[in-house]
Amino acid sequence: MLTIVLIDDDPISTFVTEKLISKNVKEPCQFYKYQSAKLALQEINGIQPQYLFLDLNMPEMNGWDFLDLFKPEYEDPQIYILSSSVDERDISKASQYQVVKEYLSKPLIKKYIKTIFS
Repeated sequence: MLTIVLIDDDPISTFVTEKLISKNVKEPCQFYKYQSAKLALQEINGIQPQYLFLDLNMPEMNGWDFLDLFKPEYEDPQIYILSSSVDERDISKASQYQVVKEYLSKPLIKKYIKTIFS
């Protein structure tokens, strides 16, 4: 079973992402959804996800803060930034994090899912 964490303060975006992955990935998936990056950071080592989809712009703790503080106590998950920002500075900054596999723009599309989960 694939373990997937979605961190996004927009529940509609999280819902759409979960449904799209569920429909297009053959393996069963268990989702953990967080509207707070701070709460996700506290619980993530207990979950040990294989995949993590992270929004950047969130209140209290943003995606960059999460990445700076995230120290996995297990094998690194594949982290994908899923953001509505198309700012080149964000895309460039994301590439500086070794743990970030790719920067994807919202909404997640079928083509990306096939690449991520193949």
